[in-house]
Amino acid sequence: MKVLVIGGAGYIGSHVVKELMSKGHTVTVFDNLSSGLIQNLFPENEFIAGDILHPEDLEAAFARGFDAFIHLAAFKAAGESMVKPEKYSVNNINGTINILNAATAHNCLNMVFSSSAAVFGEPQYLPIDENHPKNPENYYGFTKLKIEEFMAWYEKLKGLKFAALRYFNAAGYDPEGVLYGLERNPANLLPVMMEVAFGKRDKLKVFGNDYPTRDGTCIRDYIHVSDLAVAHVLALEYIASKKESLTLNLGTGNGITVTEMLESTRRITGKEIPADYVERRAGDPAQLTATSKLAEKTLGWKPVYSDVDTLIGSTYKAYEKYYSEHKK
Repeated sequence: MKVLVIGGAGYIGSHVVKELMSKGHTVTVFDNLSSGLIQNLFPENEFIAGDILHPEDLEAAFARGFDAFIHLAAFKAAGESMVKPEKYSVNNINGTINILNAATAHNCLNMVFSSSAAVFGEPQYLPIDENHPKNPENYYGFTKLKIEEFMAWYEKLKGLKFAALRYFNAAGYDPEGVLYGLERNPANLLPVMMEVAFGKRDKLKVFGNDYPTRDGTCIRDYIHVSDLAVAHVLALEYIASKKESLTLNLGTGNGITVTEMLESTRRITGKEIPADYVERRAGDPAQLTATSKLAEKTLGWKPVYSDVDTLIGSTYKAYEKYYSEHKK
């Protein structure tokens, strides 16, 4: 298929592009490079420098004719969304509506969307399945939930078929070492720990150690980015061939605390990684773990790289490789 990957120069997007290419799809990347990196682009793919807030950019892109598109262009810092909701409204919601309008105008009706476990909020039961009540605790999660609703309406009104993939905590790097472009100003736990390990930050801040969990820190379900990439391609092929939409949770079902992640990172890297335990952050549920039984049943998908050692080891190798090539 001819696939437009919006946000394809980003961290998750570049891994999705690599997987699409490995399965024989023709890829064009659309990105404004606000957080995506030139380094993450593959020279054999076309690249469109464009912005989802400029409808004319999207119009020109979709006019080229695509069988499908994958939408990964969003701001994603849950904490920031609680203090700058307007930024998330404009980019995540308005930007997505621009995409939906341009895609459907050009009859590109197969869409894969990077949704989030943040749509659920504080769990009412664990592990979280697809039917769990949706009550986001942060504004970022609210934007993702609204976009899922927009897609359902565009299915009814415009014939769009979509796969909404609710990631739990994406982490890790390409195990083959081809992709190692580092996120700028990361807010997620593992890259922040790596920046501390490599002396780019003084110490890690752990938000809250008084949660009702086994060591007082938040529990999250970490899913390797390469496992996520495989799920995107399987979901795309499913909706294109079956002509039916999908909403799936993508996680491992295994929860790990922030402190456990920190201790494992110290063990694997051999680095000290100083950490301070500070106040809780608004919008952080105590525990999030998924069941991905539906993804397994529907797509035959199972995580392969999402054990703790591969998550941390692949990230450490990416940082080591990047910094060895970019010595100041």
